[in-house]
Amino acid sequence: MRAQVALFFTALGYFTRLPVPAWVTWSPERMKHCVRYLPLVGWVVGGAGAASLYLLAQVLPASVAVILSMAVTVRLTGALHEDGLADTCDGLGGGWDKAQVLAIMKDSRIGSYGAIGIVLMLLAKAAVLVELATASPALAAAALLAAHPLSRLAATAVLHALPYARDDGRSKAGAVVRRLKRGELMLAGGFGLVPAALLLDLPQGLAALTLAVLVTAWLARVFLRRLGGHTGDLLGTVQQAAELACYVGVLLGIG
Repeated sequence: MRAQVALFFTALGYFTRLPVPAWVTWSPERMKHCVRYLPLVGWVVGGAGAASLYLLAQVLPASVAVILSMAVTVRLTGALHEDGLADTCDGLGGGWDKAQVLAIMKDSRIGSYGAIGIVLMLLAKAAVLVELATASPALAAAALLAAHPLSRLAATAVLHALPYARDDGRSKAGAVVRRLKRGELMLAGGFGLVPAALLLDLPQGLAALTLAVLVTAWLARVFLRRLGGHTGDLLGTVQQAAELACYVGVLLGIG
């Protein structure tokens, strides 16, 4: 049990800016096995966002509450996944072949494709969440609690299904690249799906899951065709796109 707790804290420390206990020291072996808890990290990030949105919506307009709750989640993760989305947009938008795409994605500077992509993604998530929060702050909070774990499960699935696209050994994401075992996949699946099953009604949950699966499958196909696999930036893109897909699914499920 202590080993599993250490793996969770390793994932929490890697995928967020939250502090972890001092006894959880970094090790390559833990990094290889901590991805099973990435959806559980989504519980923490989504929970913080959901609590912020619900409480702020009691005293502020829905639009302000949504933006501030998004700021909370971005602060907790250090914009890790948003940064991956921006790099992916720059790479796939400006690169012609695999080597050029990967080189552009490795560049720390953001280009026009990345800036446009991240702005549109944030605007889209904010717009859908405002619609949900206007209808019901509790429903918007539930959508956040469901979408963050489910979108991280989507990223975990792509990491498992596709090979790693880089072969230079210099990427930080390389530390967590490893196909998951069946038990690890089941654990990640449980953490990713349970919040949606418990917090959303059947039409909302099915719509959110369906859209997340479709978006994830499409992105995986694009990544495989363009780059022959995944990178850490591409996984961040999957998380962001699947998160948005979940919110849209919940919104569609209301009607």
